[in-house]
Amino acid sequence: MVICPRRFNIYLPFALALAVLTGCQSAESKRENLIATVRVYLESNVEITDQTQVVAICRAVPMTVNIVSSPFLNESLLVKASLLNEHGGFALKLEFNNLGKTILEQYSATNPNRRFAIRSQFGLEPNAVDRWLGAPRIQQRITDGVLIFTPDADRAEAEQIVLGLNNHAEKTGEHDRP
Repeated sequence: MVICPRRFNIYLPFALALAVLTGCQSAESKRENLIATVRVYLESNVEITDQTQVVAICRAVPMTVNIVSSPFLNESLLVKASLLNEHGGFALKLEFNNLGKTILEQYSATNPNRRFAIRSQFGLEPNAVDRWLGAPRIQQRITDGVLIFTPDADRAEAEQIVLGLNNHAEKTGEHDRP
């Protein structure tokens, strides 16, 4: 078997460059690339086949909620996400931009005692998780553009969601807007 040293010398630098460029990512770069989604749906009292769907929310004790199939809020309107410590647990706080604030106020004012069904996709591919996080009941008109609820997630998952949502907001430029 004859090996041509010149050809080997040409391929070696390309192989090394490819290995460096596509090699292992650091934990910090994985954190920067983590993106999450959040979608907020409205509970529907009427069951219309092509416009509503029944979903099971909460894993421990599933609760079925009939919702409108299309979300009215999503991560593109989000300015900031954070975790709040509450009564030995935690809650997820979502702050929306001016358009999201207006939409949230309209939906909360016109639909008292209904629920918001909240869904998120988070984590790194191929192990990303797509889950219903909660269905808080609308108690009052929400005028400040802030939605706070207790998610059906453990603390590590909630931190991933917050990090992913904030990364998305920074990439889209929503993070700096009021």
